[in-house]
Amino acid sequence: MKFDDYQKKALTTALKNDDKFMDLTHWVLGVNGEAGEIAEKLKKIIRDKNGVMTKQDKVDFAKEIGDVLWYLAVLSDHLGLSFDDVAVVNLQKLADRKVRHAITGSGDNR
Repeated sequence: MKFDDYQKKALTTALKNDDKFMDLTHWVLGVNGEAGEIAEKLKKIIRDKNGVMTKQDKVDFAKEIGDVLWYLAVLSDHLGLSFDDVAVVNLQKLADRKVRHAITGSGDNR
């Protein structure tokens, strides 16, 4: 599936508000909330299972990763961005950093 196809399907389940800023806030907070749920799952695997991940844990991670993907797709649409383009630009950026030996470090424009 192409990212743009996913984005179109994701939008069929998005509840939008008349207030564009409220929508933007909702989508950004949703990305962060779902990413936090991924972190929580890992924390509990470390705390409760001595770092041993089961098949069910992986299934649960996949669900949360999917939720992050959904919010990113809807957020991208809200900003007028093709999800395919977002993915392509990201890979180009990372490939350029690799060539320049700048994968590690910090800063947006390294």
